Amino acid sequence: MAATEALATEGGHEARGAIFTRSEVVDFILDLAGYTEDQPLYEKRLLEPSFGGGDFLLPIIERLLSAWRAARPNGSALNELANTIRAVELHHDTFRSTQAAVIALLKRQGVAANAATALAGCWLSQGDFLLAPLEGQFDFVVGNPPYVRQELIPAPLLAEYRSRYLTMYDRADIYIPFIERSLSVLSDGGRLGFICADRWMKNRYGGPLRSLVAERFHLKVYVDMVDTPAFHSDVIAYPAITIISREVSGATRIAHRPAIDRATLTTLADLLRAPMLPKGTGLVRELARVTNGAEPWLLESSDQMALIRRLEGAFPLLEEAGCKVGIGVATGADKAFIGDFSALDVEPSRKLPLVTTKDIMTGEVQWRGQGVINPFAELGGLVNLDEYPRLRRYLEARREAIAGRHCAQKAPANWYRTIDRITPALAARPKLLVPDIKGEAHIVFESGELYPHHNLYYVTSDDWDLRALQAVLLSAVSRLFVATYSTKMRGGFLRFQAQYLRRIRIPRWADVPETLRRELVEAAIKRDVQACNRAVFKLYGLSHEERSALGGNGE
Repeated sequence: MAATEALATEGGHEARGAIFTRSEVVDFILDLAGYTEDQPLYEKRLLEPSFGGGDFLLPIIERLLSAWRAARPNGSALNELANTIRAVELHHDTFRSTQAAVIALLKRQGVAANAATALAGCWLSQGDFLLAPLEGQFDFVVGNPPYVRQELIPAPLLAEYRSRYLTMYDRADIYIPFIERSLSVLSDGGRLGFICADRWMKNRYGGPLRSLVAERFHLKVYVDMVDTPAFHSDVIAYPAITIISREVSGATRIAHRPAIDRATLTTLADLLRAPMLPKGTGLVRELARVTNGAEPWLLESSDQMALIRRLEGAFPLLEEAGCKVGIGVATGADKAFIGDFSALDVEPSRKLPLVTTKDIMTGEVQWRGQGVINPFAELGGLVNLDEYPRLRRYLEARREAIAGRHCAQKAPANWYRTIDRITPALAARPKLLVPDIKGEAHIVFESGELYPHHNLYYVTSDDWDLRALQAVLLSAVSRLFVATYSTKMRGGFLRFQAQYLRRIRIPRWADVPETLRRELVEAAIKRDVQACNRAVFKLYGLSHEERSALGGNGE
């Protein structure tokens, strides 16, 4: 396929999703997967789906040769090891340089030159792992699959992937089908050991893959590697190590953010693989029922997980309790559509005052005077510019920037529409405003005068008093929901996105006693988070133990 060949010849590291793993981390993953020199590795089969510069492949070969030599000192490497490794790499130049490194390693280890070349020919293949033929099953699949966003994949290739892989869902990155295919070729008892982004474990696009793991596999080990130097370069992806085996599901061993040095990782690997987890170790925890169909994986402490599960069983979702979560307007050309409200030279009905994250940094709305152009008619569709000469003049003066957007090129007649429809009634509704990325909940009440920008989520309700709801969303309970379901950003920041806010469970407003309603409202108006916690803990009927699981009793 031409699209595949283009990636194989042209792609830089970013386009190919190539990230290089530190050797201490590679050895840690191989240990966790059980690919160790005390095992008969020469009788096993291992698959490396994207070998890159050989970060995994070269240590794998060294372990294989060591185990083989100890057992078969007079054996023939070519005859006895030809079927032990299958390694695939898409990029031509990378393939050739790593192939040369493999041959050089084999020769250094005493394998004859012709046998070394032949072995490399048996083990290595150049091609697209997601399309390449694979024969038989594998006892181990290990590596660091590429991290490539869908937008970087040529359309014909993306369509082919979607037709082959059921987990290629929504906006899934390329590592998702890599994991699906790797799991599909595991032998009974076989183990997959990958380091890759942790996003699929909690977000929407990972649902089908989580479901596959829950139904047919065992999540044996999860190691959170966020904010650790696991790679040679700084990466945006938030990495985790997972060991998944083809066996009956059971408890998951969990570790968080280990120090990246050989002694620490060797000790940790021994603990994570121990037949029985020693009592009193603070490094490793064991959780049951981490996988649960397509549900996001709950990988925090067991007492917090128990609380989440109880609340999920007892209370409706936020939107089932009469609240609505949305996101502000995306224009596709903010410099054209947004400006100083008083200076926007259009008819008064064609602009709205706009609220952005900068307006709510203090925890209260302090409007800085921005406005957004509204090109939509009351009853739907775009306004006729002939009826709004000032709007026409304003838009025409900025036509190049506005008409150059992808959405405008797809529908040239509607060149002046914003990406999202603007509904002026939303500005007039009281609402809670929530910025996407924050270390703590940052929930701001807006009385019903401003239209939210796309860097803000908003919550409205026909049932709940918004001040009382603000207290709930500011509380440790809501933070637990978001922390549990959200992917964490670098530095421990949480993403307060719509998909995670909708996971929060709350009682119905009709079930909240009058005295507690007043307590919630007063705590929110004062922005007293401890008072919010005290009221919210009563609202949910939290026990002493459950309050402790949230880091305190709220007293």
